[in-house]
Amino acid sequence: MQQDERGLALTTDSPEAAAAFNAAIRDYLEYRLSAGEKLKQALAADPGFVMGQTLRGYFMLLIGSNATLPAARKAQDQAKAGLATITPREAMHVAALEFWVAGDTAGACAVWEEVLAAWPTDVLALRLHHFASFWLGRSAALRDLPAGVLPAWGSDMPGYGNVLGMLAFGLEECGEYADAEKTGRLAVEMNPEDLWSVHAVAHVLEMQGRLKDGADWLAQPAGSWTDRNPFKDHIWWHTALFPLEAGDYDRVLALYDAEVKVDENGFYLDVQNAASLLLRLEFCGVDVGDRWSLLGTVAEKRIDDHVLAFTDTHFMIALAKAGRMEPARQLLASLQDFGATPGNNSAALVAGPLTAPISEAILAFAEKRFERTLDLLLPLRHDWQAVGASHAQRDLFHQIVIEAAIGARRVPLAKLLLAQRSRAKPHSRYSWQRYGDVLEMAGEAAPAAAARQQASAIRLG
Repeated sequence: MQQDERGLALTTDSPEAAAAFNAAIRDYLEYRLSAGEKLKQALAADPGFVMGQTLRGYFMLLIGSNATLPAARKAQDQAKAGLATITPREAMHVAALEFWVAGDTAGACAVWEEVLAAWPTDVLALRLHHFASFWLGRSAALRDLPAGVLPAWGSDMPGYGNVLGMLAFGLEECGEYADAEKTGRLAVEMNPEDLWSVHAVAHVLEMQGRLKDGADWLAQPAGSWTDRNPFKDHIWWHTALFPLEAGDYDRVLALYDAEVKVDENGFYLDVQNAASLLLRLEFCGVDVGDRWSLLGTVAEKRIDDHVLAFTDTHFMIALAKAGRMEPARQLLASLQDFGATPGNNSAALVAGPLTAPISEAILAFAEKRFERTLDLLLPLRHDWQAVGASHAQRDLFHQIVIEAAIGARRVPLAKLLLAQRSRAKPHSRYSWQRYGDVLEMAGEAAPAAAARQQASAIRLG
């Protein structure tokens, strides 16, 4: 019997397997590309290592595509073959994997929470619960579970900074910005290599409109983190948000081309980042050229690949903005079919009430059917958290509602929405510029000029 770095039992006779497993967990927490290779080393040392096989299944599912389901199922079967010889904690991980392979992410979360109630230093269960809760839109869970296990952790335990980073992000998503920033900065101080903690502080600065602080926080050199997985590109997306809000669109386009744009493999997070940033630029009046084309190509290959609801909505953005309307309609029909008999599949459960209507609204918006966009989105705008992701990411949907109201010349509605937004985001050039446009449409020349003056005064410095 071996142990992980926090003293939890690992059922393997191989010290080499345990050491490589521990290294794989460390690399996973820091988004390192080498995590998979470390796991291969663990399984080479002990092919029957149940937690190694379980972690292999988890890694397959973290890719966010049904294309990896066969490999995940194979890992699950190999893990289940060793159930009779392992500890109760490890058996619960195998059960969580089984739920997740079946698409029941909420069921997997329930098992991970049981694990943490009994073994609160199981950092793998905590991180996976955090990941899944994020894509389920469960903000309180992002905060509450790290807070609940923290008393069991000593500050000298490996991974303590990662727990703080998860707590910081949960606090931010629950609007507790001061505590989130303090906790996140401490986490980064303890482990500067933890991109999730860096990300948590960036969220605080974005939500508070602290543009210079955000730009300074994310002032990493071009090409940073080449040893990390695609999550690094999401940090670059955050880097671009600060000049975007300040109106430095040349800087945003440069960041897009250097760090954010997708490649032909189209990892789900890269598609989200790229589609969101391009659409936000267009809302600010920026011509993004032919940058939609590759995104459309990537999305067209994933029409039936329903894993994360938020990703599906961004596949729709990519297809609609690339002018691929027939594939976009195919995606909508596929989503409607997916949601028709959801069972316990967590993504299917939200497909009918949220993912499909949001996606239909995006398609209608691209086709300039603005009234239809509003009919679909206005009733959902206070309830779409269940499609997952963060407040910052879902803000794009609010912008679509605003742009649809302007496009439909629903001036009183657009005024209302932009009055709300300019108060919530007073450091956003987009908010004030569009408010000025709408006030001018309403014949209110002096307030329109004042709003535009507010917009022009926003700078990073």
